Amino acid sequence: MSRRPAYWLWALVVVLGLLAAGRDAFDRWVEATELPPLVAETSVEVIDRDGVLLRPFLVADGRWRLAVAYDGVDPRYVDMLVRYEDKRFWDHGGVDLVAMTRAVAQALRSGRIVSGGSTLTMQVARILEDGPTGQLEGKLRQIRVALALERRLSKREILTLYLNRAPFGGNLEGVRAASIAYFRKPPARLTPAQAALLVALPQSPEARRPDRDPEAARAARDRVLRRMVRDGVLTGATTEAALTEASPRRRHDFPALAAHLAERIAQEDPVAGTHQLTIDAGLQASLEELAADAVRGSGDRMQVAMIVADHRSGEVLAQVGSAAYRADGRQGFVDMTQALRSPGSTLKPLIYGLAFDQGLAHPETLIADRPVSFDGYAPQNFDGIFRGELTVRRALQLSLNVPVVQVLEALGPQHLLTALRRAGAEPDLPGGKPGLAVALGGIGVTLEDLTRAFAALARGGEAVDLRVRPNPTEGFLPRRMMNRAAAWQIADILRDAPRPSGVLGEGIAYKTGTSYGYRDAWALGFDGAHVVGVWMGRADGTPVPGIYGGGLAAPVMFSAFERIGEIEPLPPPPPETLLVSNARLPQALQRFRPPGEVVAPEGPQIAFPPEGAIVEGEMLVVKVRDGEAPFTVLANGRPVARAQRREIPVGEIGRGFSRLTVIDAEGRAARVSVEMR
Repeated sequence: MSRRPAYWLWALVVVLGLLAAGRDAFDRWVEATELPPLVAETSVEVIDRDGVLLRPFLVADGRWRLAVAYDGVDPRYVDMLVRYEDKRFWDHGGVDLVAMTRAVAQALRSGRIVSGGSTLTMQVARILEDGPTGQLEGKLRQIRVALALERRLSKREILTLYLNRAPFGGNLEGVRAASIAYFRKPPARLTPAQAALLVALPQSPEARRPDRDPEAARAARDRVLRRMVRDGVLTGATTEAALTEASPRRRHDFPALAAHLAERIAQEDPVAGTHQLTIDAGLQASLEELAADAVRGSGDRMQVAMIVADHRSGEVLAQVGSAAYRADGRQGFVDMTQALRSPGSTLKPLIYGLAFDQGLAHPETLIADRPVSFDGYAPQNFDGIFRGELTVRRALQLSLNVPVVQVLEALGPQHLLTALRRAGAEPDLPGGKPGLAVALGGIGVTLEDLTRAFAALARGGEAVDLRVRPNPTEGFLPRRMMNRAAAWQIADILRDAPRPSGVLGEGIAYKTGTSYGYRDAWALGFDGAHVVGVWMGRADGTPVPGIYGGGLAAPVMFSAFERIGEIEPLPPPPPETLLVSNARLPQALQRFRPPGEVVAPEGPQIAFPPEGAIVEGEMLVVKVRDGEAPFTVLANGRPVARAQRREIPVGEIGRGFSRLTVIDAEGRAARVSVEMR
């Protein structure tokens, strides 16, 4: 019997052992591969309430690299990419031996490289290491890294690396950056022609750049399209239509909507990669166009800023810091929504509202508009004309200066500052101590501050947290700036304020202002849903002779409301609102009396509660001495009781601080402040 089969068996065992050892060594070689970093810095992005890109930022190396998920790309683009670059991608382990063998054979026959044989995984390996493509050493390294990537990542993860890191010419990296730069759209909405161009560009990103050589780009795109119809990825009809589609010839700028706000938010939290805001991108773009139109033809230094917010939720929907975000004569890089400026007459509604709240006046109260001096301070009206006696309503609508200074003197300037702070504003007071000039703009505020204050008026006197983030990290405790009846009365007055020529603006309550020396023009308004603030002037604070809020800023504000949409009606008056004519007002409210004026020496006196008393419980008994019955009791300007007796039970005042006023039959009054607990 022959022993030869035994030798062959031993030889087979040896060969298999060598192969197994080689395989194990190969596996150890692949497993030992040290991969390059798989995570690269991507552009910080600021997005709107619906996820629309407002503004991206360059990464540290000066590239646009916008992160994109696998599902964020048109599936047809992925199919075309795989079919064109690596049709066996889903089956091989990182290296396509068939393609590699074909590439070597073609090179030997022609004496030059005809096709590279690189898989998509190998291309990812080259991109990650930024390595060479033509040298043997570099190709071997790509093979090793590709094999290692396939063992550690899924196919989708490898493709995602390609989608985020492939070069598309210039400083564009990744398909999302390229899609926005060339087509102004995200890669999830590509046409077949656009997808084909993005497949072709990474093969030769600089030579095929549409903004440098649009004909080369189009030719490369068309080759991809013809390959796709040949391979059955696209139909003939689809390809013919795609071949006729215009190819981009320029690169678009990346969006920079709400640029000032986006920059500030990104600086506040530099670690976050994405910042979502309450901004509405469509409205923001529309108002930025309006801002550019507003300063066109007004010289090269005129500037504008705008804020639009939903005062019901507090969400800021648009914020325009300047007419254009650029270094120009207008100083466009300065965010004028945050700049301290003089508010002019825009604080007058707050002063009157606080007077209504404190029971010092009523819209139908008569007040004198005549020359007066307050310890040497003699305010003048804007037009230099005095109108004699008129109602507070009319004085506010005409924005007269003398009456409001009288009211502020009675109210006290500190009450105005406190109200502003309760609304969320941070007024800057030159000199430290507030004086009567505060009524006419002698204070520093920002457009954001004033918008907050008018939002509180729109909400019935309750402060609202104007915010730019959908989910604020810090809570906002509701605060009341004035009672809701007073706020409604102010809105009712401002709704009927005179409009600029040619402007209707029905249903909008608004106030304008012009600062001393014609440096600032303001307009702030609200309807039942939105509040709009507009500032115009020069960023450097120099005068603009002849400007005023009613002629310059107000038309822009009304145009902003038109772009928001349908006007939401203002709410009806609260039940406690005193809606009467001047003749039916309590005598003390029929005519405004400055502080120190004696009503009557024998007027009523409040025996209980005393000034500053703290009263516990829900019911309060007001005790009156002197004066003539019947007595009317007002709480914060609202009638709450009427009686012939001198001990008057009063309820429904509500917890917190209240101003009680007792008015007798002759119209004489006494007042105290109490706190109900």
